[in-house]
Amino acid sequence: MLRLALASLAGTAIEFYDFFVYGTAAALVLGPLFFPHFSALAGTLAAFATFGVGFVARPLGSAVFGHVGDRYGRRPVLLASLLLTGLATVAVGFLPTYATLGVTAPLLLVLLRFLQGLGLGGEWGGAVLLTAEHAPEGRRGLWASFPQAGPAVGFLLANGMMLGLSATLSEDRFAAWGWRVPFWAAGVLALAGLWLRRSVEETPQFRELAEEGRRAEAPLAEVVRGHWRLLLLTGGCLAVGYALFYAVTTWSLAYATERLKVDRTVALACIMVAVAIKGAATPVVAVLGDRYGRRPLCLAGCAASALWMFPMVALLRTAEPLLMTVGFVGALLAMVTMFAVVGAYLPELYAPRIRCTGAAVGYNLGGVLGGALTPIAATALAEGSGPPWGVAAYLSGIALLSLACFALLPETNPRSVRAEAGAAEAAAPA
Repeated sequence: MLRLALASLAGTAIEFYDFFVYGTAAALVLGPLFFPHFSALAGTLAAFATFGVGFVARPLGSAVFGHVGDRYGRRPVLLASLLLTGLATVAVGFLPTYATLGVTAPLLLVLLRFLQGLGLGGEWGGAVLLTAEHAPEGRRGLWASFPQAGPAVGFLLANGMMLGLSATLSEDRFAAWGWRVPFWAAGVLALAGLWLRRSVEETPQFRELAEEGRRAEAPLAEVVRGHWRLLLLTGGCLAVGYALFYAVTTWSLAYATERLKVDRTVALACIMVAVAIKGAATPVVAVLGDRYGRRPLCLAGCAASALWMFPMVALLRTAEPLLMTVGFVGALLAMVTMFAVVGAYLPELYAPRIRCTGAAVGYNLGGVLGGALTPIAATALAEGSGPPWGVAAYLSGIALLSLACFALLPETNPRSVRAEAGAAEAAAPA
């Protein structure tokens, strides 16, 4: 299990590295380089719009790779998705800017971002099912949390490289070529990930489905036709996690550096501390999910998110590094209270024959609702000289929406389900 979990964690970290390095570049340099005739605000909005394209592509990628995972196995998904995302990321690093290609440059940027999202949309389902379907029942949440820690590791890799380059290069050199280096490094990381995953075994549950001839012929159609309500609910549930993460890591970075004039290196360091704490907390929260249930933690995380948004914005507005970090840590701990357990929760909601498609599409629908729009909406709502309370209200509203969706889902942790069944039986009249 440890070898499988580490292979899953490594691949997920590499793919999210590819995805996050684009988000950081969008917040720092892509606007002036690819949209030079826009105002500073419009250029940032345009860069965030290309950032959002990746989220739009993710449900499509989860449908395509989910079909592969449910028909041909979880293992092929792990290899193909990593290769696609890695190639697209490296290509961004070699892409000429508007000054060289004109309008073709931003169009190619959008295309490559779309391919990144397509690959990442397939990664999550394959990586989570690799661990969840191998794991023993009582530790499924713990082992399925390894891929959930991958985004934190990927973010730290991406931004650690950006931070180092930003601190050592002049503004001109960073804009000329420094921002490209993390994209080029994605090629080396992708090769390392493929090497780690080369000997991964197929999951026992898929092998059983294949041997018994019970694989779904058209998994997406089966999910949409028979489980559309569950699909929409899971997308709504996860919207707040995406919204919080990208509000902290993408919008806050742009707002702090452009509006509050916080040094770019300082702002990145504050965010990285918060993400590191989030990553360290992930397995701890997952163990609690195995013990006390998935759904109670998800409800608690949504409630905490709704309550923390106004304090987070107030702390960000101070432009004091320590206070900004406290605000970011609070938001990401609320987020991880949900996301640490969804690696086990979502697959448990779907039958094995459609699990790769259903869980992945639901997960990535949440990305469209919460991740694609948040940097754009928050940037627009923060326009003006006053505190961006509109951003706090927007994020609190998404948290309440997710809370309502989680309230409509059942508990899936086998231990909690058996305990509830036993309590109901004991309470029933003789």
